[in-house]
Amino acid sequence: MSRNLALKVAAPLVVSAGVLSFAFMSSAPVPGQADIVVPMQQGVPSLAPMLKQVMPGVVNISVTAKVEIQNPLLQDPFFRRFFEGPNAPEQPQERDEQSTGSGVIVDAAKGYVITNNHVVDQAESIKVRLSDDREFEAKLIGKDPQTDVAILQIKADKLTAIPLADSDKVQVGDFVVAIGSPFGLRQTVTSGIISATGRYTGISEGGYEDFIQTDASINPGNSGGALVNLNGQLVGIPSNILSRSGGNIGIGFAIPINQARGVMSQLIEHGSVQRGRIGVVGQDVTPDLAKAFGLPSARGAVVAQVVPDSPAAKAGLKPEDIVLEANGREVQSMAQLRNIVGLMRVGEKVDLKVLREGKPRNLTVVIGKDTEQASSAENLHPALTGATFAPLDDATAKSTKTQGVLVQKVAPGSPAARTGLRDGDVVLAVNREPTPDLAKFNKLAGVKEGQLLLHVQRGNGALFIIVR
Repeated sequence: MSRNLALKVAAPLVVSAGVLSFAFMSSAPVPGQADIVVPMQQGVPSLAPMLKQVMPGVVNISVTAKVEIQNPLLQDPFFRRFFEGPNAPEQPQERDEQSTGSGVIVDAAKGYVITNNHVVDQAESIKVRLSDDREFEAKLIGKDPQTDVAILQIKADKLTAIPLADSDKVQVGDFVVAIGSPFGLRQTVTSGIISATGRYTGISEGGYEDFIQTDASINPGNSGGALVNLNGQLVGIPSNILSRSGGNIGIGFAIPINQARGVMSQLIEHGSVQRGRIGVVGQDVTPDLAKAFGLPSARGAVVAQVVPDSPAAKAGLKPEDIVLEANGREVQSMAQLRNIVGLMRVGEKVDLKVLREGKPRNLTVVIGKDTEQASSAENLHPALTGATFAPLDDATAKSTKTQGVLVQKVAPGSPAARTGLRDGDVVLAVNREPTPDLAKFNKLAGVKEGQLLLHVQRGNGALFIIVR
């Protein structure tokens, strides 16, 4: 499996790395780089002893998915009107498609395996193949597209898990090893160093990114695998690569294991992730803003708006505050602040260091619930079953000058697909009433019978869809 980072063209570019195996509840101390001792084999330095311990935790993941096939002739409105009638919805055809990726055993006792969301996102069936060639049907416990993490479970004995490192302690220059199944070549090992930390790529719109960058070779099929240090501890989960050709050019990105750890626990406990929020709208501190606010450097996140009655408002945060630190970690950008808050649980506290009128202040904000998450059509009109709806992100709404609700995903062959809804549609109104947010859409579409008239924007055009 792969995902394209650099060009956002049809051909996927990004693939992750290898194997992610670790003791899920492990809290063992993590030695520093100075504690690493490369073993010798016949007088020659070798990673083989460490890899013998780690590689049994590497698994190959095989996915079968339903893929929608669109007849290009049916994209022509004249053709459809002439042969099928003016209101005939498209009837997409489907075919089975197989793909492979990698995964890591996170809990040997319970059979939990971690991988990337994009590896299993469309899966109808999932099989996990161990290093000893045993193969098992896997159950999808949960997935989180915004962090690209998914958890599977298999029923098997004699499993091996890899201990977790503390990814906050990795440094540029640390040696790392990626393990996975690039191009289906199982149990493949590549090595390199940590090239950078805290990378934000923008590959996943609305996603939470704080990547570890590495030059350890990562290729299609590595997704969901492991990035380990020389002590055999899991540092990260390779997820993306930057490439114009789809192959490795030495710029790969892994999800830090500390970030993935909280997501894993929520997926295992609840099957989904409950996002946190504090209720602010902000932006990066640019050189011009730094000059206007009298700041010594262009770092931090400036608060542009505080939502009334939000956790931020209750804690005393105000517009024009400059957030410099969150929980002792220096804030470089608004995206980083969003990551920190969005990955915390509701009810937890975040300690903020802010600059207000040139004077530092310390504020403590209790994380609140994000009510603007994507929602399924479980409580909506039955004909919308199979669709997932989400609010438009601020950037999209601003660039398109549109207010509406995004059709995030439509399951092939579902009632929603048969009505004519497609991924990426924006519902502007229901029964001629505007739907500027998810709450209004849920209210208008939350009827169990009768007919709905949806006003939908699709690309540069618009249309009406009748839902019965």
